[in-house]
Amino acid sequence: MWRRSASFILDKKQNDNVSNPEMSETLHHHQNPNPNPNPDISAYYQTRAAHHGVVTSDWLAQAQAAVGHQPEETVSVNYSGDSGRKFSVIDEFNNWRKQPDLAEAVAAIRALASVIRSNEATTMMELEIELKKASDSLKSWDKTSISLTAGCDLFMRYVTRTSALEYEDFNSAKSRLLERAEKFGEISYKARKIIAMLSQDFIFDGCTILVHGFSRVVFEVLKTAAQNRKNFRVLCTEGRPDRSGLRLSNELAKLDVPVKLLIDSAVAYSMDEVDMVFVGADGVVESGGVINMMGTYQIALVAKSMNKPVYVAAESYKFARLYPLDQKDMVPALRPIDFGVPIPSKVEVETSARDYTPPQYLTLLFTDLGVLTPSVVSDELIQLYL
Repeated sequence: MWRRSASFILDKKQNDNVSNPEMSETLHHHQNPNPNPNPDISAYYQTRAAHHGVVTSDWLAQAQAAVGHQPEETVSVNYSGDSGRKFSVIDEFNNWRKQPDLAEAVAAIRALASVIRSNEATTMMELEIELKKASDSLKSWDKTSISLTAGCDLFMRYVTRTSALEYEDFNSAKSRLLERAEKFGEISYKARKIIAMLSQDFIFDGCTILVHGFSRVVFEVLKTAAQNRKNFRVLCTEGRPDRSGLRLSNELAKLDVPVKLLIDSAVAYSMDEVDMVFVGADGVVESGGVINMMGTYQIALVAKSMNKPVYVAAESYKFARLYPLDQKDMVPALRPIDFGVPIPSKVEVETSARDYTPPQYLTLLFTDLGVLTPSVVSDELIQLYL
């Protein structure tokens, strides 16, 4: 049994008065907008500290305000000091990424909305061409990022998928386009809150939850459960080599949630204590499987063998039109690994940052579209990209 269209839960709690930066500069594109200084290593993992840094009390306040009656916080962009400066979608994207609670894909969606707002095109065809160029520029920023590519593709589909644009004058059509763009950004921004609410019925008092590394949406699920005064315990993997699990355990400790830190190789040893596994996802693929940080697959294998449910928390903008057949059938996302000791040059080191978990090892996916079984994902993908 699964539910759909849960966004009304937050619509009742959050007013739609969202402030957005106003710009009048013309759109400017670079031939090579990818600022990644080391193309051999995923830009996502080069900036992982920025994406998955320790969540501060300010972030918790912003997260609480997101479901209250306060307008969401935004990062203002000021170009007033240089009237000749042209708008850059990459600069706008990086500006939005400064918000610690804003996902990379949502930052891209906000940046694309700013493209519509600041563009000086005079026809819909010209505007759509500029939007496509901006989307391609963002996707080239990190070609290994599944959520960034999927978010840009979904934005383009959602914003331009309306027949009303064919029957309106340009100004009206542009206004409608901008309205849809901002609505899509709002929906994407609220996704994490919706997922946290939908997952609460599955977290029961006295349960023990195993989590892997640091996922902002999984943290939101656990934080919401703690705020609902549920009594539960968390086993948190260390998340080597970037040790992201240490950050999650620190944040859970601040919320007075009982947490136990495990080395990654102790998952099977500790699985008999676990009632359920919660993981995030870099991407959800057409088969219903997920691509996530390295180690997710082996955790799912152990959980399946011991009849423990594996739950995935993932926003719908991470749904990607991919169908990997095995672990090597996807673009590798590489990250540097420090073993603490010198490694001989003749020794080959596996530097892939993520693995693929097939759908048969997953129980449910908690998304802003509802609580889905893995077999339903392909149907939802068809609806999203139709």
